[in-house]
Amino acid sequence: MTRHAAPFRVVFVCTGNICRSPMAEIVFRAVAERAGLGDRVVSTSSSTGDWHVGERADVRTLDALERRGYDGARHRARQFTLEDFERNDLVVALDRSHERILSTWARTTSDADKLALLLSFDPDARGNLDVPDPYYAGPEMFDDVLGMIESASRALFRQLEPAIRPPS
Repeated sequence: MTRHAAPFRVVFVCTGNICRSPMAEIVFRAVAERAGLGDRVVSTSSSTGDWHVGERADVRTLDALERRGYDGARHRARQFTLEDFERNDLVVALDRSHERILSTWARTTSDADKLALLLSFDPDARGNLDVPDPYYAGPEMFDDVLGMIESASRALFRQLEPAIRPPS
């Protein structure tokens, strides 16, 4: 019997887990599925704050996702916990404020080593490290943010794919 390695686990983190991080979770999962590696990846998301725990994604997030062919209907917001460091191979912050918060929560060097900024993977981001928060903006900003997340998620996946792909 062939034993398969555990899937690669990544959690995307933003402020309330209703705009940016659900987009990243859903997009990254879709990228893995399109590459035929959906069973090799577990993509989740969470927030640094507890304001929206249990809520659906913002309707503008759901609409932006739907316009691009993604389904965010099952998402429910949850807050990042210290166990998320243990459960995940990679903890991806959507901006530097989230990265700072997560780094203060990291209990070990191993926890801290799992932290990354989403846009740091995307050469097209040209040094911009923060995915802007669209919450106080209109629907077009949600589309712009989704485009940034799609580009960065594809770049992140390209980096991870050799480690995720099972040996042939």
